[in-house]
Amino acid sequence: MLDTDFFRRWMTAAAASVEREANDLTELDSAIGDADHGSNLQRGFSAVTEVLEKDAPATPGAVLTLAGRQLISTVGGASGPLYGTLLRRTGKALGDDDEVTQTQFAQAFAAGVAAVGQLGGAQAGDKTMLDALLPAAEALATSFEGAAEAARAGAVATVPMQARKGRASYLGERSIGHQDPGATSAALLVEALAATATATDGVDA
Repeated sequence: MLDTDFFRRWMTAAAASVEREANDLTELDSAIGDADHGSNLQRGFSAVTEVLEKDAPATPGAVLTLAGRQLISTVGGASGPLYGTLLRRTGKALGDDDEVTQTQFAQAFAAGVAAVGQLGGAQAGDKTMLDALLPAAEALATSFEGAAEAARAGAVATVPMQARKGRASYLGERSIGHQDPGATSAALLVEALAATATATDGVDA
C-alpha cells in the first residue's frame, strides 16, 4: 500500500532530481525551445516541497493535488499547466483514501497522463512529454522500475522524431536529432517515483 508519506517523498525526490538535472534540461531546451525548461521546473518543484512541508496534506490525493496546483502557479510556459494537470488529475482520481494500492495509483496516473494529452492536444510520436509518460503509465501497474525504464526509453526515442506540438514544432525538420526536454523531465519524474518505491519497505519496485 502507498500512503501519504510515500507521495510526499516522491515529490521531494522529484524536486532533488530536477535540481540536479536543471542545467541539462535547459541545455536540451536551448536547442529546440526557450532555454528555460530546467530553471522553470526547478523553481516549481522547489515551491512544491515548501508548500508540502507547510500545509502537510492528509491523503495521497491531496499531496498530488496541492503539488499540481503549486506547479501551475509557479512554473512559466507550458510546463506548469501540463505538469500541474498531470498531478492534479492523478490526485483527483485517487480520491480521499488514506492509502492506495499500486493498481489504483497506476489507474489514476493513467488518467493524469490522458488529461495532459487532452490539454496539449498531443499524442505519442509528437515529440513531447507524452512520449515518456504514455509508456510509463502502461508499465506502472506491473512495476515501478519498469515504468522508469519505459519513460527513459521513451525520452531517448524522441531524438529522431520531428516535433509536431509545442514550440519545437516551429523548427520543423530542425527539431530532428534533439532529445525532447519535456520527455526528459517526465522521465526524471518517473525515475524519482521508482527510487521512492525502491526505498519503501513492502512496495514492489
